[in-house]
Amino acid sequence: MSERPTKSLSPAGALRLEGFIIGLGILALLLIFQPFSLTLFAIGSGLVVLAGLINNLLPLAKPGVNIRSIVTVALVVAMIFCCVLLISITAAHFYGVFFLKPPDPATTAGKVQLATPPFYMQPLVWALAIAAAGFAAAVTYLSKK
Repeated sequence: MSERPTKSLSPAGALRLEGFIIGLGILALLLIFQPFSLTLFAIGSGLVVLAGLINNLLPLAKPGVNIRSIVTVALVVAMIFCCVLLISITAAHFYGVFFLKPPDPATTAGKVQLATPPFYMQPLVWALAIAAAGFAAAVTYLSKK
């Protein structure tokens, strides 16, 4: 049996990876502290968490590191990000259930809130769950090889 040569990170690739990781953190902070748009602030808030998790790749941004290990760690980081989002959405739902008063059906806002499907029926929640399961399957597949 012949073994395939393992691909390793070149010095230029290591520098690009390191620059991407640091640049993502700087971009997230710029989006958080810009005074123009609340949407950009929300994107920056999510990016700062993702950038914090991606910082776990910095020790691997060295020449000669196996690219497969970088991909595996990146998949684990993505899986953790999806799981944390699911946990935070669930915690926010339970906070509303236990600590906020129920919506008033006599008001327009109450009617809208009562007509909204539960959080576990939202497409984002299912997309995150499927993505987390897909990342877990990919990590399992990569670890078997």
